[in-house]
Amino acid sequence: MAEIVIKGVAKRFDTFTALHSVDLTIADQEFMVLLGASGCGKTTLLRIIAGLETPSEGEVWIGGRRVDHLPPRHRGIAMVFQNYAVFPHLTVFENIAFGLRMAKVPQAEVTRRVTRTAELMHIEQLLKRYSGELSGGQRQRVAVARALAMEPDVILMDEPLSNLDALLRLEMRAELKGVLAESKTTTIYVTHDQVEAMSLADKISVMNGGRIVQSDRPTEVYRNPAARFVGSFIGNPPMNFLPAQPDGAGGWNVAGQRFDGPGVAKAEFAIRPEDLHPAETGLRAEVRVVEPLGPHTLITADVAGQPFRAILESDRPTSPGEVITLAPTPDRIRWFDPETQKAIA
Repeated sequence: MAEIVIKGVAKRFDTFTALHSVDLTIADQEFMVLLGASGCGKTTLLRIIAGLETPSEGEVWIGGRRVDHLPPRHRGIAMVFQNYAVFPHLTVFENIAFGLRMAKVPQAEVTRRVTRTAELMHIEQLLKRYSGELSGGQRQRVAVARALAMEPDVILMDEPLSNLDALLRLEMRAELKGVLAESKTTTIYVTHDQVEAMSLADKISVMNGGRIVQSDRPTEVYRNPAARFVGSFIGNPPMNFLPAQPDGAGGWNVAGQRFDGPGVAKAEFAIRPEDLHPAETGLRAEVRVVEPLGPHTLITADVAGQPFRAILESDRPTSPGEVITLAPTPDRIRWFDPETQKAIA
């Protein structure tokens, strides 16, 4: 079992607090993605789990064992870095075997593990080549194979695909998910790329300002963001937000249209761009920019003085300057507290 439990972990650098009392549980064999913008604390949290940083307070448990006082080599982890960290003067075989030899694993077992992980990563034909001769994608496969060969309880990945081109990232995402599911290894993966997070994760933990804002399944994070930040960060394009005013009859006035909403004193209206469609009644939108995207068209419009985006079918002709009416899908409307920024149930 390799359940990871983070209890009240904080990290301070002089007067700057990088993490604020983080609590998080990653289930055995779960693929958890830490998602957030640069500086949100996700890499700091990963490094604390790895033992490369010491928490200012709090505890880290792996497999029922407290490890925050242990050096990295005694935590049962392997790490894959953004810059691959493979040795160009060694062959692929030697790179994958490096950690095993440092751990004094018998040669027959080294050969077995290297061969198996190379096959998993589809690089068995490269074992005799020097890693300096490989492409970026091949070097990243070597780095992952080296981590898997250690048969760790946990694999930690710090933006491992960010240096690859878009097509290679797509291929590696699919491969990584399959390989890690087959290896049954608990994985924590750091990224700022929401597409990567949505496609890979069993669970996503969205971080902002050193705190975990929401931790849930990808579909839940996308459809039911727990805070305004999550709605604005997840999605490309992100959620639209409009101010709302109570209409005195139990509803809400949003850009001149009435909507049913929560029974609270203050609220903000939110809808995703794909959850809008042209209709006879709805939000009056003056089109500013039209971006054809193949099967769909992304428009940026002005609604009540606010920028507002909608994704429409490409066979619906639209041009800048046109005024259209956009109706939200009722069950996709979300409401947020404008003061706390949290979702209103």
